Amino acid sequence: MNPTNPGIAQNVIEQSQVAARRLRLEIVVLKAATEGDIESAVAAAVQQGAAALYIGGDAYLLSRSRHIAFFALSHRLPTLGEDRGAVSAGILMTYGPDLVDIFRQAGVYVGRILKGDKPASLPVAQPTKFGLSINVTTAKAIALTIPESLLLRVDEVIE
Repeated sequence: MNPTNPGIAQNVIEQSQVAARRLRLEIVVLKAATEGDIESAVAAAVQQGAAALYIGGDAYLLSRSRHIAFFALSHRLPTLGEDRGAVSAGILMTYGPDLVDIFRQAGVYVGRILKGDKPASLPVAQPTKFGLSINVTTAKAIALTIPESLLLRVDEVIE
């Protein structure tokens, strides 16, 4: 998580802890706010025996997906994220809302506000489109076999 973005970090940590308890998994929160921190965080994850590395939905970390993927691949550590663009950068798998759809919704709201609607009167919008993407080249590089049944369900496969 990026400690310089505590709002997003805290939300993702809380949601991850709830999911981890249900699955009887343990999570370790690692912090990274610079490229040097990223390398240290990946090394710490490996040292602590992590089975996978989840990258929180912070803009800085998303912009460093290639960097994160490089270090994780060097340790054969599977990586998961939220932005499907990260899969093209080498992240193994992403699942999350369609950012293009979210930005389109934001544009509609901006238009309504510019036409005079009061922001407080607008309904809260939730993402409605989600996507699963997998990088099979990354999977092969870390000797991970993706089941055919999962590949048939993905929205995007990067080879």
